[in-house]
Amino acid sequence: MPLFTGKNKTPLGIYIHVPFCRSKCQYCDFYSVATKEDKWIFGYQEAVCQHIREAGPLAPDYIVDTIYFGGGTPSFFGADGMAAILATIRKSFTVSNNAEITFEANPDSVSDRLLRRLHSEGFNRVSLGIQCDDNDILKRIGRPHSYEQAVAAVRRIRKFRFKNLSVDLMYGLPGQTPEAWERTLKNVLKLQPEHISCYGLQVEEGTPLYEYKDYCNLADEDTQADMYLSAVEILRQHGYRQYEISNFCRKGNVSRHNLKYWNGEPYLGFGPNASSDFGGSRFTIVRDLPAYIEGIRTGGQVLEEVQEIGSRDRAGEYLMMKLRTVGGIDPKVYEKRFLLPFAPLEKYLYECKERNLASKTFDGRWHLTPNGYLVSNSIISDLLLIQEKH
Repeated sequence: MPLFTGKNKTPLGIYIHVPFCRSKCQYCDFYSVATKEDKWIFGYQEAVCQHIREAGPLAPDYIVDTIYFGGGTPSFFGADGMAAILATIRKSFTVSNNAEITFEANPDSVSDRLLRRLHSEGFNRVSLGIQCDDNDILKRIGRPHSYEQAVAAVRRIRKFRFKNLSVDLMYGLPGQTPEAWERTLKNVLKLQPEHISCYGLQVEEGTPLYEYKDYCNLADEDTQADMYLSAVEILRQHGYRQYEISNFCRKGNVSRHNLKYWNGEPYLGFGPNASSDFGGSRFTIVRDLPAYIEGIRTGGQVLEEVQEIGSRDRAGEYLMMKLRTVGGIDPKVYEKRFLLPFAPLEKYLYECKERNLASKTFDGRWHLTPNGYLVSNSIISDLLLIQEKH
């Protein structure tokens, strides 16, 4: 059978937010509930599938080329539920034969049955939350697994022929030294994942960790910066290409779904607190599982926020998102797409270049350096202020 890629259709990403966890991590501010009660599991599944069926006819000119099950903990939700949702997507949307289909998993909920079922259903990418290799730290931050379970999970994932494995790691964790962070990297590299995401701990208000952040020996900003730069260098030495602030991969293994966010491409989100960027608007679903289920069942309101995105706002987003990537921003694309002058921005970027915060490629594109990524929020804020004046 010939490969169907939908050449005349616009690529579309689909994100499924699975809001169930075995337990809440101390640092997590994503929407999730620590339960596996049947009424919520089945109510959620029915609501998401109905929502997908209603949305499919609104996208006849699109082809889905990435599907991402995030959370929460999709692996805790289970294979049967994910398989049913994926089947509904395939019935409701045009899905490319070579779509990237990812599910997030915690090591403690990775089983042979789960992997066998999901591989047979067409899932082809696993994002495994390992975080670090120190069991004491894992307990301290509320992770429901040990590092030994993570290693065993990787072995299972490979046993069931998943050839695209991503692992999530965190630095700046309570009591974690720079030496311990480097040890984590070196141990995880032995697992030979295709993709590695490295995130600095952000202590968010409203999380349990926020309440005792001053008493748990967190790394200061300078130490976190050193940890980040050491990760960039260690991963580079081991053949991992950095393509975004926090993301590194072997050749050909970028996260195609996440690139949609950074490239400003359309995506639809389903499930409580999921976001979408579609048809010129951005909208977010209510951050409330019972309200989402009831709203879908009754045809009520499930959107929490709807925002029309104008050209100037898109120009700002182009700067914010593309400067997260190694590909950076293209002055010609910027001026042609948004009808705004790039020269004032370039003047500032040359100042950043002198401070080793930005670099210009031979073809005229601008991107941040690893040192620039450390202060990217400040650089982007300055660029947006300059943009506003022109």
